[in-house]
Amino acid sequence: MVVRVLLILALAAVIFWVFSIVDAAVQPPARHRGVSKPVWVVLVIVFPVVGGVLWFAVGRVSARQSRVIAPDDDADFLRGLGGSTPSRPAAAGPSAADRRAQAEQDERIRQLEQELARLDDDDDPSHGSHRAH
Repeated sequence: MVVRVLLILALAAVIFWVFSIVDAAVQPPARHRGVSKPVWVVLVIVFPVVGGVLWFAVGRVSARQSRVIAPDDDADFLRGLGGSTPSRPAAAGPSAADRRAQAEQDERIRQLEQELARLDDDDDPSHGSHRAH
């Protein structure tokens, strides 16, 4: 009876050990805390059960903690662009070229909206003349 329990415990320890080695080896370096990835793999191999427990308790960063921040949410990224950020407002308003480009874009949008409205009126049977398609 005692031999069976010890055999089951040994089998569970080996499974845990192998799982720990594989998990430490396949995680990207960004998900390793404390020391580098190769050091964690060596620790888990050299200290089978203790290394695995340390890996899961201390060394492994959860996916939630290592999530990637979108560029528009990353203040450091936005600061690097040189544009305005919530912590640093823009020094001056838009330049003349920016205003001219915006005016051209607004005019193009107005023309497209008029063309779309004309096409809608041409296809609308309630306006009298209906084209056959």
